[in-house]
Amino acid sequence: MRIIPAIDIMNGQCVRLSKGDFNTRKVYQEDPLAQAKAFEDAGIQYLHLVDLDGAKAGTVINKDVLYNIARHTKLTIDFGGGIRTNADVQSAFDHGASQVTGGSVAIQSPEIFNEWIQTWGPEKIILGADCRNRKIAASGWLEDSAIDVVSFIRNYETKGIKYAVCTDISRDGMLGGPALDLYKEIIASTGVKLIASGGVSSMQDLTDLQAAGCEAVIIGKAIYEGKITLEELKTIC
Repeated sequence: MRIIPAIDIMNGQCVRLSKGDFNTRKVYQEDPLAQAKAFEDAGIQYLHLVDLDGAKAGTVINKDVLYNIARHTKLTIDFGGGIRTNADVQSAFDHGASQVTGGSVAIQSPEIFNEWIQTWGPEKIILGADCRNRKIAASGWLEDSAIDVVSFIRNYETKGIKYAVCTDISRDGMLGGPALDLYKEIIASTGVKLIASGGVSSMQDLTDLQAAGCEAVIIGKAIYEGKITLEELKTIC
Protein backbone atom coordinates (compact mmCIF):
# COMPACT_ATOMS: atom_id res chain seq x y z
CA MET A 1 0.00 0.00 0.00
CA ARG A 2 1.39 3.37 -1.02
CA ILE A 3 1.76 6.04 1.66
CA ILE A 4 0.84 9.51 0.39
CA PRO A 5 1.24 12.50 2.73
CA ALA A 6 -0.99 15.48 2.02
CA ILE A 7 -0.17 19.14 1.64
CA ASP A 8 -3.22 21.39 1.43
CA ILE A 9 -2.47 24.93 0.25
CA MET A 10 -4.30 28.06 1.33
CA ASN A 11 -2.82 31.53 1.00
CA GLY A 12 0.46 29.89 0.02
CA GLN A 13 0.69 28.03 3.34
CA CYS A 14 0.41 24.39 4.35
CA VAL A 15 -2.85 24.06 6.28
CA ARG A 16 -5.34 21.47 7.51
CA LEU A 17 -9.09 21.74 7.88
CA SER A 18 -11.60 19.78 9.97
CA LYS A 19 -14.49 18.19 8.07
CA GLY A 20 -13.62 20.39 5.10
CA ASP A 21 -14.70 23.55 6.94
CA PHE A 22 -12.61 26.48 5.70
CA ASN A 23 -13.23 28.30 9.00
CA THR A 24 -11.25 25.62 10.86
CA ARG A 25 -8.03 26.33 8.96
CA LYS A 26 -4.85 25.71 10.94
CA VAL A 27 -1.45 26.61 9.52
CA TYR A 28 1.19 23.92 10.07
CA GLN A 29 3.97 25.13 7.80
CA GLU A 30 4.56 28.50 6.18
CA ASP A 31 6.66 26.95 3.42
CA PRO A 32 5.06 24.04 1.52
CA LEU A 33 8.35 23.24 -0.21
CA ALA A 34 10.10 22.77 3.13
CA GLN A 35 7.34 20.37 4.16
CA ALA A 36 7.61 18.44 0.91
CA LYS A 37 11.38 18.13 1.37
CA ALA A 38 10.84 16.79 4.89
CA PHE A 39 8.59 14.09 3.46
CA GLU A 40 11.17 13.24 0.80
CA ASP A 41 13.95 13.09 3.38
CA ALA A 42 11.88 10.49 5.26
CA GLY A 43 11.95 8.22 2.23
CA ILE A 44 8.45 9.05 1.05
CA GLN A 45 7.94 8.95 -2.71
CA TYR A 46 4.44 10.35 -3.18
CA LEU A 47 2.59 13.58 -2.41
CA HIS A 48 -1.09 14.56 -2.48
CA LEU A 49 -1.15 18.30 -3.19
CA VAL A 50 -4.45 20.16 -2.94
CA ASP A 51 -5.11 23.74 -3.97
CA LEU A 52 -7.78 24.64 -1.39
CA ASP A 53 -7.98 28.20 -2.69
CA GLY A 54 -8.59 26.78 -6.15
CA ALA A 55 -11.18 24.28 -4.94
CA LYS A 56 -13.17 27.10 -3.33
CA ALA A 57 -12.77 29.51 -6.25
CA GLY A 58 -13.35 26.97 -9.02
CA THR A 59 -10.08 27.75 -10.76
CA VAL A 60 -6.46 26.74 -10.13
CA ILE A 61 -4.64 29.32 -8.00
CA ASN A 62 -1.55 27.69 -6.49
CA LYS A 63 0.13 26.12 -9.52
CA ASP A 64 3.39 27.89 -8.61
CA VAL A 65 3.51 25.84 -5.40
CA LEU A 66 3.13 22.69 -7.50
CA TYR A 67 5.93 23.84 -9.80
CA ASN A 68 8.33 24.60 -6.95
CA ILE A 69 7.77 21.26 -5.23
CA ALA A 70 8.06 19.33 -8.50
CA ARG A 71 11.22 21.21 -9.46
CA HIS A 72 13.00 20.83 -6.13
CA THR A 73 11.98 17.30 -5.10
CA LYS A 74 11.60 13.93 -6.79
CA LEU A 75 8.18 13.30 -5.27
CA THR A 76 5.48 11.84 -7.50
CA ILE A 77 2.68 14.39 -7.14
CA ASP A 78 -1.04 14.05 -7.63
CA PHE A 79 -2.65 17.49 -7.81
CA GLY A 80 -6.21 18.66 -7.36
CA GLY A 81 -8.33 21.66 -6.48
CA GLY A 82 -10.01 24.00 -8.95
CA ILE A 83 -9.24 21.94 -12.04
CA ARG A 84 -12.16 22.43 -14.41
CA THR A 85 -10.90 22.61 -17.99
CA ASN A 86 -8.62 20.76 -20.40
CA ALA A 87 -6.21 23.69 -20.15
CA ASP A 88 -6.15 23.32 -16.35
CA VAL A 89 -5.21 19.65 -16.67
CA GLN A 90 -2.45 20.35 -19.17
CA SER A 91 -1.14 23.19 -17.02
CA ALA A 92 -0.98 20.91 -13.98
CA PHE A 93 1.06 18.38 -15.91
CA ASP A 94 3.25 21.15 -17.33
CA HIS A 95 3.90 22.38 -13.78
CA GLY A 96 5.05 18.93 -12.62
CA ALA A 97 2.02 16.87 -11.59
CA SER A 98 2.15 13.15 -12.39
CA GLN A 99 -1.58 12.69 -11.85
CA VAL A 100 -4.55 15.04 -11.64
CA THR A 101 -7.60 14.54 -9.44
CA GLY A 102 -11.01 15.64 -10.70
CA GLY A 103 -13.92 15.75 -8.30
CA SER A 104 -16.29 18.64 -8.92
CA VAL A 105 -15.88 18.41 -12.69
CA ALA A 106 -16.75 14.71 -12.60
CA ILE A 107 -20.07 15.64 -10.98
CA GLN A 108 -20.91 18.88 -12.76
CA SER A 109 -19.40 18.27 -16.21
CA PRO A 110 -19.08 14.50 -16.74
CA GLU A 111 -18.54 14.90 -20.48
CA ILE A 112 -15.41 16.97 -19.78
CA PHE A 113 -14.12 14.49 -17.21
CA ASN A 114 -14.69 11.60 -19.61
CA GLU A 115 -12.68 13.53 -22.20
CA TRP A 116 -9.81 13.79 -19.72
CA ILE A 117 -9.80 10.02 -19.27
CA GLN A 118 -9.67 9.54 -23.03
CA THR A 119 -7.08 12.27 -23.66
CA TRP A 120 -4.59 11.64 -20.87
CA GLY A 121 -5.42 8.04 -19.98
CA PRO A 122 -6.68 6.36 -16.81
CA GLU A 123 -3.21 6.18 -15.27
CA LYS A 124 -3.03 9.99 -15.18
CA ILE A 125 -6.55 10.92 -14.08
CA ILE A 126 -7.85 10.17 -10.56
CA LEU A 127 -11.54 10.30 -9.73
CA GLY A 128 -12.23 12.40 -6.65
CA ALA A 129 -15.13 10.68 -4.87
CA ASP A 130 -15.53 12.59 -1.63
CA CYS A 131 -18.75 12.15 0.27
CA ARG A 132 -20.85 13.28 3.21
CA ASN A 133 -23.37 10.68 4.46
CA ARG A 134 -22.50 8.61 1.36
CA LYS A 135 -23.50 11.47 -0.96
CA ILE A 136 -20.89 13.00 -3.28
CA ALA A 137 -19.83 16.58 -2.46
CA ALA A 138 -18.28 19.16 -4.79
CA SER A 139 -16.70 22.64 -4.96
CA GLY A 140 -14.30 22.23 -2.07
CA TRP A 141 -16.98 20.17 -0.30
CA LEU A 142 -19.21 23.24 -0.11
CA GLU A 143 -21.93 21.70 -2.30
CA ASP A 144 -23.73 18.41 -1.69
CA SER A 145 -25.36 16.17 -4.29
CA ALA A 146 -27.81 13.28 -4.23
CA ILE A 147 -25.33 10.89 -5.87
CA ASP A 148 -24.35 7.76 -3.91
CA VAL A 149 -20.58 7.37 -3.69
CA VAL A 150 -20.49 3.69 -4.67
CA SER A 151 -22.71 4.26 -7.70
CA PHE A 152 -20.59 7.28 -8.63
CA ILE A 153 -17.37 5.25 -8.65
CA ARG A 154 -18.96 2.28 -10.38
CA ASN A 155 -20.26 4.54 -13.16
CA TYR A 156 -16.84 6.02 -13.85
CA GLU A 157 -15.23 2.61 -13.74
CA THR A 158 -17.33 1.79 -16.81
CA LYS A 159 -15.79 4.88 -18.45
CA GLY A 160 -12.29 3.57 -17.84
CA ILE A 161 -11.24 5.14 -14.55
CA LYS A 162 -8.70 3.07 -12.58
CA TYR A 163 -7.95 5.24 -9.54
CA ALA A 164 -10.40 6.81 -7.11
CA VAL A 165 -9.66 8.76 -3.95
CA CYS A 166 -12.48 8.67 -1.42
CA THR A 167 -12.78 10.91 1.63
CA ASP A 168 -15.56 10.53 4.17
CA ILE A 169 -15.82 14.27 4.88
CA SER A 170 -17.25 13.75 8.36
CA ARG A 171 -13.99 12.05 9.34
CA ASP A 172 -11.53 14.34 7.57
CA GLY A 173 -9.16 16.03 9.97
CA MET A 174 -10.90 14.52 13.00
CA LEU A 175 -8.32 11.80 13.80
CA GLY A 176 -11.14 9.39 14.61
CA GLY A 177 -10.22 6.56 12.26
CA PRO A 178 -10.95 5.97 8.56
CA ALA A 179 -14.24 4.86 6.98
CA LEU A 180 -13.23 1.20 6.80
CA ASP A 181 -16.70 -0.19 6.18
CA LEU A 182 -17.30 2.21 3.30
CA TYR A 183 -13.93 1.39 1.75
CA LYS A 184 -14.58 -2.34 2.05
CA GLU A 185 -17.91 -1.84 0.28
CA ILE A 186 -16.31 0.14 -2.55
CA ILE A 187 -13.55 -2.44 -3.00
CA ALA A 188 -16.10 -5.28 -3.01
CA SER A 189 -18.35 -3.45 -5.50
CA THR A 190 -15.76 -2.14 -7.97
CA GLY A 191 -12.36 -2.94 -9.42
CA VAL A 192 -10.82 0.50 -8.95
CA LYS A 193 -7.56 1.11 -7.11
CA LEU A 194 -8.94 2.84 -4.05
CA ILE A 195 -7.01 5.60 -2.31
CA ALA A 196 -8.30 6.09 1.24
CA SER A 197 -8.36 9.57 2.74
CA GLY A 198 -9.66 11.06 5.96
CA GLY A 199 -9.59 10.11 9.61
CA VAL A 200 -6.27 8.26 9.73
CA SER A 201 -4.87 8.61 13.25
CA SER A 202 -2.46 5.72 13.91
CA MET A 203 -0.20 3.09 12.41
CA GLN A 204 -2.96 0.56 13.21
CA ASP A 205 -5.26 2.46 10.85
CA LEU A 206 -2.70 1.90 8.09
CA THR A 207 -2.59 -1.82 8.86
CA ASP A 208 -6.39 -1.97 8.74
CA LEU A 209 -6.60 -0.08 5.44
CA GLN A 210 -4.03 -2.36 3.86
CA ALA A 211 -5.95 -5.41 5.07
CA ALA A 212 -9.12 -3.94 3.59
CA GLY A 213 -7.46 -3.81 0.17
CA CYS A 214 -6.80 -0.10 -0.30
CA GLU A 215 -4.17 0.60 -2.94
CA ALA A 216 -2.94 3.73 -1.16
CA VAL A 217 -3.69 5.98 1.81
CA ILE A 218 -3.46 9.75 2.14
CA ILE A 219 -2.28 10.98 5.54
CA GLY A 220 -2.63 14.59 6.63
CA LYS A 221 -3.35 15.81 10.13
CA ALA A 222 -2.05 12.61 11.78
CA ILE A 223 1.44 13.57 10.59
CA TYR A 224 1.14 17.25 11.44
CA GLU A 225 -0.20 16.51 14.93
CA GLY A 226 2.45 13.87 15.61
CA LYS A 227 0.04 10.92 15.80
CA ILE A 228 2.12 9.23 13.10
CA THR A 229 5.75 10.25 12.85
CA LEU A 230 7.93 10.41 9.77
CA GLU A 231 10.29 8.01 11.57
CA GLU A 232 7.47 5.47 11.77
CA LEU A 233 6.63 5.96 8.11
CA LYS A 234 10.26 5.35 7.20
CA THR A 235 9.77 1.75 8.31
CA ILE A 236 7.04 1.09 5.74
CA CYS A 237 7.89 3.38 2.83
